[in-house]
Amino acid sequence: MQHEITKRDLLLDVEGNVKEPGYAKKPMPIYRRSGVRGGFLRLKEWDYYLVHNEHFAIALTIADNSYMGLDSISFIDFDEKTEHTESRMQWMTRGKKKLPMDSNYGFTKSKGKKYSIGFQKEKEKRILDFYMEDFYDGQTLSGQIMLRDEPKESMVIATPFSKKGHFYYNQKINCFRALGRFKLGKNEFEFCQADSFGVLDWGRGVWTYNNTWYWGSASGLVNGISFGFNIGYGFGDTKNATENMVFYDGRAHKLSQVNFLIPSTTDKNGLLIDEYLKPWKFTSDDGRFEMDFQPILDRASKTDIILISSDQHQVYGKFTGNAILDDGTIIYIKDFIGFAEKVKNKW
Repeated sequence: MQHEITKRDLLLDVEGNVKEPGYAKKPMPIYRRSGVRGGFLRLKEWDYYLVHNEHFAIALTIADNSYMGLDSISFIDFDEKTEHTESRMQWMTRGKKKLPMDSNYGFTKSKGKKYSIGFQKEKEKRILDFYMEDFYDGQTLSGQIMLRDEPKESMVIATPFSKKGHFYYNQKINCFRALGRFKLGKNEFEFCQADSFGVLDWGRGVWTYNNTWYWGSASGLVNGISFGFNIGYGFGDTKNATENMVFYDGRAHKLSQVNFLIPSTTDKNGLLIDEYLKPWKFTSDDGRFEMDFQPILDRASKTDIILISSDQHQVYGKFTGNAILDDGTIIYIKDFIGFAEKVKNKW
């Protein structure tokens, strides 16, 4: 049985532990940076937006991981099966980026040499601005995107770790409608509200050092009605709730466990190697989420700097299968654009 949080209260108790582990459909837990007790050099705060249509996507990140800040922009071209990411790191940011303590308000901006990224919440819309010189092949990338029609419900989870003072608090908002333009060099790209969608990954937490997580997400239309999902696992003690949800016409429908079945092979040393560009499968223990996934491209990144390492595979592709809503309604999708990822981090 998964526990739903239905009342507004502080996320953390006086010792910095999650007061009420579980999930919610709105941000009921109240995050306060001053309540963190797990060590401020372990605190991680991030805002991540992905905006896409069936042909291309933009991903934007502003993160303050206390001892390390990260600003990142990605351009993904589904037609050409290519992607390019540029990231800028800063050391010992320790909250200086002043990321908001609530996803419903605030202005987040980070800038450096020849680049800037900004996210602003304005009443019923969110404005994403980005600019980076020499983004790719000497070309400048710049643009502005507006996200509108925020759904009434989203995925919110408050997850404890076994280690005291450690927690994972996260909201994923799927199915924004997106419109805007961006330029890469002389080439101009447009997001139209009729076929473009956005997702926000808003997270705050004090994590343990070594984690492997799985995350999948998609947003779009089914017969003219907004549909999307958030699936994943890998963080902390999830006995009180998973982060698996389906979204239909602005409402959230809770799922149980969803497993990522990534194809693999064995190398000459007998080690298991994931084959990310071969077809995946997803299956749930309650039978409410059954999908095939045909990869298009793997946005892979690997970093190893002294005590910090990261091996990321964010695979974009097309989902085909069905999801079952709380009332038993079956939603069928075919070639539905989204992504699924596996990430190993030591940081």
